[in-house]
Amino acid sequence: MNTVSFPGIGLSIPVKSIAFHVFTWPIHWYGLIIAFGFLLAVIFCGRRARRFGIEQDDVIDLLLYAVPLCIIGARLYYIIFYLERYRGADGSLDFGSMIRIWDGGLAIYGGIIVAIIVAIVFCKRRKISFFALADLGSYGLMIGQLVGRWGNFVNVECYGGTTDLPWRMGIYETVNGVYQYTEVHPTFLYESLWNLAGLFLLAFVVEKYRKFDGQIFWGYMAWYGLGRAWIEGLRTDSLYFFSTGLRVSQVLAIIFCVIAVIVLAVQLHRPHRPEDLWCNQVKARTDDQSIEAVDE
Repeated sequence: MNTVSFPGIGLSIPVKSIAFHVFTWPIHWYGLIIAFGFLLAVIFCGRRARRFGIEQDDVIDLLLYAVPLCIIGARLYYIIFYLERYRGADGSLDFGSMIRIWDGGLAIYGGIIVAIIVAIVFCKRRKISFFALADLGSYGLMIGQLVGRWGNFVNVECYGGTTDLPWRMGIYETVNGVYQYTEVHPTFLYESLWNLAGLFLLAFVVEKYRKFDGQIFWGYMAWYGLGRAWIEGLRTDSLYFFSTGLRVSQVLAIIFCVIAVIVLAVQLHRPHRPEDLWCNQVKARTDDQSIEAVDE
């Protein structure tokens, strides 16, 4: 068991990675927290699906494909840039450690990339607007991230460099072979709160004034990219572009943020008609079908 403290506010929290056992199988808090975030995301998106012209059944069907594939994508992305962590003493790859995701090691960008690919294929087959679904899915991503980061807290990972700020986090870590106490940036908390703020901004402010399909999605990419670019610069466990000093997530965050801002700037200066929104197109077709049914 580890103890994580917040000395600036006089708080000390004992944490352990394993919640309980089912027979001899350990159930990790990391997995439970991820599952809880997934459940909240499904409930939230399910209740808002009709606002985007999406049926709840379509959301569930998509998740059946997307969830396992996104977990695999997030894990592969992490392994690719941290491959040396999964080698044995003889240099061979340790495939057992590669699949132990409950020990941590999921990269959100790998999950996002796979989610976009799966959604494009799904929308094409179901004849659904991709950007309408992407708007809805952005809420799910934010909820998953803001909750999932607490799994990093339990595993005592994804923290930043040393600091003396009032909200600093005190942990024990091994530095140069020495197990010692240090006080660091609680970057898991920064990202969780950043996503919480983004969720409220997009769901309860931007959505009311949505002019085109994709506005929420690009807003998410801009918001998350901006926050991640800042937070990633504080972390000490970043993935790097192989032997370079460039942080993978920070570079991608900046790129995605810039692209999203450009798209939003261009789209918001264009005229948009309410009837162009996918939800209004679906409603119009439903109304027409109802009228035809009454006439018959």
